[in-house]
Amino acid sequence: MNANELRDKTPDQLQEELDALKKESFNLRFQQATGQLENTARVRAARREAARVKTILNEKAAQAAGE
Repeated sequence: MNANELRDKTPDQLQEELDALKKESFNLRFQQATGQLENTARVRAARREAARVKTILNEKAAQAAGE
């Protein structure tokens, strides 16, 4: 999901997305530790997507504070 699609979502939707990405990251770490992870690139992608969501949430918070 790119940043433009994320900017169209509400802060509640973004928080739900962030929660889902954190859960996915947690599960991927466990799979990696037990040797069951096949797509190792997904760990990095999930971490980057979570960071992207956090950035958009912070932008929206700063914009709301400025208004």
